[in-house]
Amino acid sequence: MVLYPENMITTPEGTPVRQVRPKTEGWSQKKDAEGRPLLQFASPKRGKPPLHLADLTPDERIAKVKELGLPGFRANQLEKHYFTHYTHDPAAMTDLPAESREEFVHGMLPPLLTEVRRLETDRGDTIKFLWKLHDGALVESVLMRYPGRITLCVSSQAGCGMNCPFCATGQAGLTRNMSAGEIIEQIVRANRLIADGGLGGKKRDDHSADRVSNIVFMGMGEPLANYARVMQAVRVMVDKDHGLGMSARGITVSTVGLVPAIKKLADENIPVTFALSLHAPDDHLRNELIPVNSRWKVDEALDAAREYFDKTGRRVSIEYALIKDMNDHGWRADLLADKLNERGRGWVHVNPIPLNPTPGSIWTASEVSVQNEFVRRLNDAGIPTTLRDTRGKEIDGACGQLVATEADIADAAVTPAEL
Repeated sequence: MVLYPENMITTPEGTPVRQVRPKTEGWSQKKDAEGRPLLQFASPKRGKPPLHLADLTPDERIAKVKELGLPGFRANQLEKHYFTHYTHDPAAMTDLPAESREEFVHGMLPPLLTEVRRLETDRGDTIKFLWKLHDGALVESVLMRYPGRITLCVSSQAGCGMNCPFCATGQAGLTRNMSAGEIIEQIVRANRLIADGGLGGKKRDDHSADRVSNIVFMGMGEPLANYARVMQAVRVMVDKDHGLGMSARGITVSTVGLVPAIKKLADENIPVTFALSLHAPDDHLRNELIPVNSRWKVDEALDAAREYFDKTGRRVSIEYALIKDMNDHGWRADLLADKLNERGRGWVHVNPIPLNPTPGSIWTASEVSVQNEFVRRLNDAGIPTTLRDTRGKEIDGACGQLVATEADIADAAVTPAEL
């Protein structure tokens, strides 16, 4: 197969088709000494966030409470206030001793996120938050009400080190990993807003609970590059006695393909939904689209995904952003189906996502007819495939759009820290 002569390729059947080559627009991709896209796996050294209740195991919380001079059972009371009533306000915790209450609460629940801005769309059913962390780093999360469920797209890193050219988040590189407490605080703050009636209104026949029911780790960052803190956050999410008591099946952890971490996740015995952001079934294109493919190839990532299914019994989701004339060719749908079917049936579901278009950019969504043909070929090959509807495009809150802009930085500079 001849690739990229004057933006054309020859398909396996010998048909010439247009091939747009990935490139960055409006920014310079960071490169290493050999000219390859730079990958950042380690978090840059910065001041650590204050230690928070959610960073600790239940036993560690009791020890910390005793260290602050109170009996261990106070940890359970504090957990109830934070994880059930979604508050860190000492004045609301009247069951705690008044003389030491404020110092105790601030010692266990230090402020982690300052809200800089809130944008709404979809008649109030989608809200994007811009948060400032203790060190000035900026992250975003997106809250979405659907019939029967409420989903929060959370960030796990400030920035991202995976350097994918079509994702706005990766343009500035990795600022730092987020703590488990900072991840959980996004959920607690969202639950507080929902409890106060701040997320649209339910339809009359919607009997879902008024709290976040689904989490997708698809905000800023590569979750599996911040493995330990993400997993601590997940444990807090699913803990019914000392955490948020969420269903693991409602939590989706995504990755661009960090194979060793995928295998580690499969051994956690927590049945979260696993999503692989693939975006191309052939190494030649994926090497440029997803730079981490230079470390772990398509087949290695798919083998690890199949292993996740084998160990957990949880069907894997393949995320695939459809980009016009770049990765949306029919032969790529066929190749993707072949690779998935080679690994068996019934273990995977494909989620094509129309890329959010930018006027005049090479990065734009596929034509509707092309999207439909891509989906048809996969379904006809026996691969369950559903075109995903994206929310929040009007407020730059959809997949791949989360990024701290110059306007965000300016607003954050005049936003006072929480007391």
